[in-house]
Amino acid sequence: MESAVILNIAVVTVSDTRTEETDKSGNVLVQSLQSAGHNLHAKSIVKDDVYKLREIVSKHIADASVHAVLLTGGTGFTARDNTYKAIKPLFDADIEGFGELFRQLSYAEIGSSTIQSRAFAGLANGTIIFCLPGSPGACRTGWDKIILEQLSSGHKPCNFADKLKLKLD
Repeated sequence: MESAVILNIAVVTVSDTRTEETDKSGNVLVQSLQSAGHNLHAKSIVKDDVYKLREIVSKHIADASVHAVLLTGGTGFTARDNTYKAIKPLFDADIEGFGELFRQLSYAEIGSSTIQSRAFAGLANGTIIFCLPGSPGACRTGWDKIILEQLSSGHKPCNFADKLKLKLD
């Protein structure tokens, strides 16, 4: 599904161990968004630290040319999983249905282990932010079954493309 509106999307991998060579999840998201016709604005790997995460995501939120941010990693329940704590306070509005639907779809793939996923999404300064678990499979599920359609301006009856800080001439 290609989107009639081309979005600029940043991808952030949250990890203390990943490198560009080993970042399979971030690469799944990059390939997916580009296949859908969107532009990769930036890709980065950030240590799982509350303040480093807030810093990079805040910069993307403040940048008028960034429409969406996709994060992968740091959504579990270990002491080093800080994505939820770092990003949730930045939201102007939560998108509760994203996490609910993600876990429902994920249940068919990994069973009850999906309850340990804190996948979540929200809007901040006209930017949509999706936070996914750090596995390539979770990124494919989130993109293919939810995010792709929700970032497509042609998806009906509704999508998020019309709620983003777009300059549509």
